[in-house]
Amino acid sequence: TGITTDLHKRLAAHARGRGARYTRGRAPLTLLHAEPARTRSAALRREHELKRLRRGAKLALLDTMSERG
Repeated sequence: TGITTDLHKRLAAHARGRGARYTRGRAPLTLLHAEPARTRSAALRREHELKRLRRGAKLALLDTMSERG
């Protein structure tokens, strides 16, 4: 999880090994979900909500979103 104003730039940085230390040793990365937020504050709140979910709830959320298309 994370927030950015330029998703493509952030993904490219991670692919080049220039992203967060956590992701450097865990390549290749696959973007599973992205959602827009009106403000940085709203994005941070949503990120916090998602990080608090247990693994099963996160997987269920991804399943629900993939069904929507």
